[in-house]
Amino acid sequence: MIPDILCVSKPVAGGLPIGITVAKDEIMFSLKVGEHTTTFGGNPLICAAACAAIDVLVNEKLYERAATLGAYFKERLEELRGKHKSIREVRGLGLMLGVELKFDVFNILMKAAERGVLILDAGKNVLRFLPPLVIEKDHIDKVISILDVILEEEENARLRY
Repeated sequence: MIPDILCVSKPVAGGLPIGITVAKDEIMFSLKVGEHTTTFGGNPLICAAACAAIDVLVNEKLYERAATLGAYFKERLEELRGKHKSIREVRGLGLMLGVELKFDVFNILMKAAERGVLILDAGKNVLRFLPPLVIEKDHIDKVISILDVILEEEENARLRY
């Protein structure tokens, strides 16, 4: 499915302030000058960074990489789900993944950070993974290994209480 309109921002210029609206020709050409504006439009340096980022995205086929490595990451997270009863669900698309747990994730976030892995939350009981498109398989394996140990620690601690 191809969307009629796509709005993108943050990653397009490596985190620099830009927003881009992409649409089918019939939509874009229906707009007259001044009918569509943007807060972050027109900065030549930022636009050059965005063009370079888009070139890398397309030329290095990072979208295909995200699909392939995302499937691998999700599969590895599902393996953890089979091992740890504290995992309710693994979900996501591409490299944007979530793991819903049966308890608050704060301790897991802190323990992961202590071990060099930054994980986000999405509410009290969901771990959110948003790695860069250039992540390597061995990085994913490291995250899985560390998360496995942390989940084991957390589950054992909960059994003691």
